Amino acid sequence: MNADTPTYPTAGSTSSSDVKSAPVNRRSLVGTIGVLVLGLMVSTNAHAQGTLADEASQSDKAARVFREIMDTPDKGIPQDLLEKAECVAVFPSVIQAGFIVGGRGGRGVASCRTTQGWSAPAFFTLGGGSVGFQIGAQSTDFVMLFMNTDGLDSLLSNEFTLGGDASVAAGPVGRQAGASTDLKLEAKILSYSRSKGLFAGLELKGVVIKPDTDDMRDVYGAGVTAKSVLKDNGITAPLVVRAFPAALGAYSSRNATQ
Repeated sequence: MNADTPTYPTAGSTSSSDVKSAPVNRRSLVGTIGVLVLGLMVSTNAHAQGTLADEASQSDKAARVFREIMDTPDKGIPQDLLEKAECVAVFPSVIQAGFIVGGRGGRGVASCRTTQGWSAPAFFTLGGGSVGFQIGAQSTDFVMLFMNTDGLDSLLSNEFTLGGDASVAAGPVGRQAGASTDLKLEAKILSYSRSKGLFAGLELKGVVIKPDTDDMRDVYGAGVTAKSVLKDNGITAPLVVRAFPAALGAYSSRNATQ
């Protein structure tokens, strides 16, 4: 062939520059896919945290109430009682209103001991009952210690009434439970209230407690029960709602026995 004769690429042929650029193009494609996947994960996580803002607030408020009570040992829950409790529930800022016949309405968070520490939080509602003569409305924090397996079983049911389905007694306050506590320990549940800075034992009879199905669905998905969260220990809670069990662990680290 004459040296001056031009050559042309034939069908299916590939120039050396095309061959060199192919790996670069593949790397670029892989990088683009990685960025898209990472962006989707960040967006999904941000969306999940945004949709759980209300439940995260409930867990945060319950944790704050519990810390404030335990940080005043002379007027708080006796440490020896807390060590014996199987579950703890806190209902922050429950609204009480009425005249002569009172009523309540509120939401709260509970966690139970498992063999691996405090369980993921379960969400509950509180309603009904009365604490006597009332005029106007006030916000009250309620704390409940579930002292034995019977108390635990009540919490795991679809609905229970304090003083009816589950025996309840006003919990003692102070550094030591005292000798009088032996009688109170026969109760399944010890209950407390805090209003206007005053923390005291309060016998909450007639109060109905049941799982908050909306909050449970939002946090864990459809069909997840309080039992599966509190006792079966097969549920991992989203990070944004873990404040309450973390607060419990800071004051009592005993794990449940098998």
